[in-house]
Amino acid sequence: MSIAELSEQEQIRRNSLAQLRELGIDPYPAARYEVTATAAQIAAEYSPEKQNFSDISIAGRILSRRIMGSASFFELQDHTGKIQVYIKRDEVCGDDPEATLYNKVFKKLLDIGDIVGVRGFAFVTKTGELSVHCKELKLLSKSLRPLPIVKEKDGKVYDAFSDPELRYRQRYVDLIVNPQVRQVFLQRTKIIDTMRRFFNERGYVEVETPILQSIPGGASARPFVTHHNALDIPLYLRIANELYLKKLIVGGFDGVYEFGKDFRNEGMDRTHNPEFTVMEIYVAYKDYIWMMEFVEQMLERVALALHGTTKVRIGEHTVDFAGPFRRVTMTDAIREKTGFDITGKSEQELRQACAKLNVETDETMGKGKLIDAIFGAYCEQDLIQPTFVTDYPIEMSPLCKRHRSNPDLTERFELFVNGKELCNAYSELNDPIDQLERFQEQLRLSEKGDDEAMFIDMDFVRALEYGMPSCSGMGIGIDRLTMFMTDQASIQDVLFFPQMRPEKAAQKDGPEKYAAAGIPEQWIPVLHKMGFLTVEALKKLVPGKLHNDLCGYNKKNKLGLQNPTLDEVKGWTAG
Repeated sequence: MSIAELSEQEQIRRNSLAQLRELGIDPYPAARYEVTATAAQIAAEYSPEKQNFSDISIAGRILSRRIMGSASFFELQDHTGKIQVYIKRDEVCGDDPEATLYNKVFKKLLDIGDIVGVRGFAFVTKTGELSVHCKELKLLSKSLRPLPIVKEKDGKVYDAFSDPELRYRQRYVDLIVNPQVRQVFLQRTKIIDTMRRFFNERGYVEVETPILQSIPGGASARPFVTHHNALDIPLYLRIANELYLKKLIVGGFDGVYEFGKDFRNEGMDRTHNPEFTVMEIYVAYKDYIWMMEFVEQMLERVALALHGTTKVRIGEHTVDFAGPFRRVTMTDAIREKTGFDITGKSEQELRQACAKLNVETDETMGKGKLIDAIFGAYCEQDLIQPTFVTDYPIEMSPLCKRHRSNPDLTERFELFVNGKELCNAYSELNDPIDQLERFQEQLRLSEKGDDEAMFIDMDFVRALEYGMPSCSGMGIGIDRLTMFMTDQASIQDVLFFPQMRPEKAAQKDGPEKYAAAGIPEQWIPVLHKMGFLTVEALKKLVPGKLHNDLCGYNKKNKLGLQNPTLDEVKGWTAG
C-alpha cells in the first residue's frame, strides 16, 4: 500500500513509528513485560491507609490523554477495565536534559490506541480520582490505525461505535471501545463453565466426536459437503453430535456430553448462524421425564450463577427460570391455538388444514413438517415463559422412542423460551428394527425432494443391534441460551466472529488504464485516495479544481511529487 493511499492519521502514525525507531525505541519489543496488577484489582483493593500497590506494573491501551506542560494524565485500559495514570516529566526522564521520553515520545509520538507498560504506585489525586503514578513508561505496541473515539458526558454516549456491520466485521475494535460487549462474552464463558460443573458433579464424562463425518446424522438439516482427497470420499461437516454420542452409550458409558460446533447449510437471521455451538448430553437408564427435571435444574443454576436470581430480563419480558416449567403436549398446544386436532390425521388432511389456516407449505413436506409448520405459525411466539412442549407425532422424530401409551406419538420434548426453541430432548430410540424403518421413511422423504431428510446410518443401526440401554438425550444451543441470559436480540451479538458476506472491494482501474490516459504512475495512489478510482471518473471533473486539489494534497502530505501542469491535468480529464 502506498503512503498516499493512507488517511492523514495513518500517515502521521507511520511517521511517528519511523521517528521512534530513529530514537532507538523498538515499537514492538519481543521481551515479556511483567504485569503485577490490573485496573480492577487496584480499584477493588487499594487502601490509602495500607499504602498497598506501592510498586506495581500495569499494561494496557491508551484511551485518552490530558497533556498539561510538565505533567499529564492519560487513561489506560487493560482487560479488566480503565484506570487513570499520572506522568511527570522529571520523574520518567531522569538525567536526560532533553527529556526525550516525555517531551518527544509521550507528547508527540504516542497516540490513542498505543499499548504501554507503566511501573509506579497507586494513589488518590486531590480530586479523589484513583490513579497510578508513573515512574517508568515503556512502549509495548504502536497502533497504526486510529480508534473510534467514543465520548461520554452526563451519562450520554456520543460518537458510539454502534454500526452492526462494522462491529461484527471488526470485533477487535468493538471489544476495545465497547466494554459492555466484553461482558457478554465473559458471561457466555460463565454459562458454559456452570453447565460443565453441573454435569461433572453428576459423574458424566465430557467427550469429543468427529466434526468431519461420512454420513451427517442426528438431525434434519442440509449439510455442508467437502471432499477428502486421500480417501477420495465426500465428507460432511456435522449437523449434530447425536449418533456418535449414543454409540458411546452402547460402549458402556453411563453419561456423556459434548460442547461442540455444528454446521447447517441453511438461512441466516437474528437467531441462526450456519456455524453454531451446541451441547448434547446422553444419560443411560433415564427417560424424557427425568430429562425435563434435569433441564429445569440446569437452567435455574445458570440463571443464578449469572444474575443471582432466576428472573431474567429478555427484551420486554421477565422470564423466570425457576422450575417446574409448564408442560403441554404438541397436540394440545395446536388445538388451543387453532381448534384443529392433529390426532390421526393423514398427510392430505394436514395439508388441507394448513391451507385453511393460511400456513405456507410445499409438496416436499411430509406429515412431520406439516405439523411443525402449523405449530410454528400459531404456537411458538406465545411461549414466553419456559414451556416444555411434549409428545410429538412420530413423523417429526425419527430418532425418538415411541410413546409408552400411544404408538403414534414419541417421548420427546422441546423447551420454548421467549417464543423460540431452546433445547430438544428424547427418550432415545434403542430398537434397531424400528430405527431402520424410521431411517427408510426419511429416505422416502429425501427422494420426494426434502433436502433436510436424514441419511441412513447403517453403522448406527449396527451399534443398536449390539444393544443400547434405555437412555435420554438432550441438545441445547449455547448461542441462543447466551442470547436469552444476556438479553441480546441477535445471535451475531453473542458470537465473536459471526458469518458475513465478504467485504466488497471498490472497483479500481489498473495502472495500464491510467497510463493510457497519460497519467504518471506516482499520481495513481493519490487519485485513488482522493476518491477517483477510475479514469472515467476524472472526465466529470473541472481540470482547474483538480489541479489545485492535487497540488494541495501533495504539499499538505509532504509527498515530494513533481506537481503536474494545468495542461497535463486537462489531458487527464479528457481521457
